Amino acid sequence: MSVARDAGAHPVPVGVDLRGTTALVTGGTGGMGRVLVTALAGAGADVVTVTRDPARGRELVARVARDVGGDRVQVLTADLSSRADLHAVAERVRSERPELHLVVHNAGAHFPDHALTVDGVERHVALDHLAGFTLTTLLEDRLRAGARVVTVVSAAMNDTRRVRIGGRPRPVRLEPAQLDDVRLLNPAAGFVPFEAYARAKLLATMCGYEHAGRLAASGVTVNAVHPGIVGTPLVDAMVPGPLRALRPLLRRALLTPEAGAASVLRLATDPAVTGTGHYYERAARAESPPASHDARLRAMAWEASRAWAFGR
Repeated sequence: MSVARDAGAHPVPVGVDLRGTTALVTGGTGGMGRVLVTALAGAGADVVTVTRDPARGRELVARVARDVGGDRVQVLTADLSSRADLHAVAERVRSERPELHLVVHNAGAHFPDHALTVDGVERHVALDHLAGFTLTTLLEDRLRAGARVVTVVSAAMNDTRRVRIGGRPRPVRLEPAQLDDVRLLNPAAGFVPFEAYARAKLLATMCGYEHAGRLAASGVTVNAVHPGIVGTPLVDAMVPGPLRALRPLLRRALLTPEAGAASVLRLATDPAVTGTGHYYERAARAESPPASHDARLRAMAWEASRAWAFGR
């Protein structure tokens, strides 16, 4: 898939015609999210996105109309860390969209301290894992043969060291006892924000593998991608305290939102990309942590996440 830039400097897949398709993109008003929404709309897709801030949603609609023309973006307002809001979003999509051809779970956040959502779930687990899992689960019957589900994850799950100079990678740990109930994950005792974030991304990858297996017979593919380290506010929040004064310099070494989005768009739209249940780091297939391939842990993560999604 070659990439061209339109007047708004967004990567738009060349030769990929998405007219007649519907895409759902979470986190559409963030740095990389705006690029994804604009690129997909520019290729002809009708795009539904979700934001907590109606004003930012209106700004996105105007931006897409200006950059690529047309009125192809619908914005739903919701808090993706809330189970009730996730069900409301899914119900709205189900009532208005008989088919979904592409789902991109792009929403994510890194939080500096421990806190619970209204549902009693640690915030990283809620937003970085359960939001995407719940929407995919609730909308399975809208996914048609050939549909693609792409989840944006992080290579942090393979190495939770904040400063990677020397030493060996340290994959994030996952305690089986905490998989009895998602509310046990990332407890306050011993809470480390970056590890909590990485653990949530690991869970998203694991349950994505499970979804891939369960949906394969229907012709739906489910894959995960680490798009690289993109210069966004999320990455700013991860910079260790002693290095924060250097953030302007560090940003120069990071990918632009357009470069990060290109990896996601490739998985989402490139006909040459085939297969399901894979993890990519940018354009290359990569290995996720050993825990993600543990059948017992994956089954436990799936059952606990599904129980939460349906309020059990």
